[in-house]
Amino acid sequence: MQDHQKSSVYQRDSFLWAYYFEQGSARNIDPKELQNPSQNDGFSWIHIQSDAIDAEQTMADLGLSKSVSDSLLALETRPKTLQIEGGLLIYLRGINTNPDADPEDMVSLRLWLTEKGIVSSRRRGRKLLSVQDVKNDIEQGTKINSVGDLLLEIIERVVVRISEMVDILDEELVAFETSESMDIQARQRLSAVRRQAAAIRRYLAPQRDALDTLYRSNQFLTSDQAFTLRELSDRTTRYVEDLDLARERALVLQDELRNRIAEKQGMVLYVLSLVTAIFLPLSFLTGVFGMNVGGLPGIDNPEAFNVLTFSMIALVAVLGGFMIWKRWF
Repeated sequence: MQDHQKSSVYQRDSFLWAYYFEQGSARNIDPKELQNPSQNDGFSWIHIQSDAIDAEQTMADLGLSKSVSDSLLALETRPKTLQIEGGLLIYLRGINTNPDADPEDMVSLRLWLTEKGIVSSRRRGRKLLSVQDVKNDIEQGTKINSVGDLLLEIIERVVVRISEMVDILDEELVAFETSESMDIQARQRLSAVRRQAAAIRRYLAPQRDALDTLYRSNQFLTSDQAFTLRELSDRTTRYVEDLDLARERALVLQDELRNRIAEKQGMVLYVLSLVTAIFLPLSFLTGVFGMNVGGLPGIDNPEAFNVLTFSMIALVAVLGGFMIWKRWF
């Protein structure tokens, strides 16, 4: 009866998958096998849905302490690395590529790293394709020889997805920079690019610090793995700098766009001012001579209309010549 209860403990909604690694090879396992003492020579990777009803009990069954369990179940996280209870607690953020999601709404990935393996968690509907990429690689036979290799594989996939998003933002900015004009939709997209760059950088900057902390801890990593981690940290730093540059470029483009709009509006007002300067005297003359009152000059003169017309034409010519002389147009 007790064996049946112990087995049923692992039939939970919170389990997404579990792998056991030994001598570079991986196999998909039932999580209850992780309690088998004969598997102490290898290590495991358990991926959990943290907001499932049974997630807390599942982590307790895996032997995780209350503090570690609470950290993996946290609703709000910021990228960081902590050394607690002989292991490493790592919070990362990845690009959100879920349907109908904004890329800047970055997905949180929580990792608990020990010599026995990695326990990772994410929330419902917040699938991280970087983690899915690692899972696919494992199923296709990629060799994972140590916990450090698995950790670096996950981090590298996260960094690769971020680099793809940074490249997309850069390409869009280049398209805006080479465009002669932008319509309303393009201007709205430019604002969205600026917003995305700022939002991604918000999490990417502390993630760079988290990777630096992980590198300095030098725990569970060989010298070669530490070197690879340092490269990934440097790449993350470059992406932070690229996002800073992207925000500045977006600001410059928006300023240039505002200047173009202001210039066009100024040109329109300038033309209207010139037209007004020319026709205002004519309007005055036509208004004066159009009054239906006695005593107006030329009422009885049949040539008065021609004289007034030629006078107005001469006035326009004088005004036009004056404006040309002043180089007003």
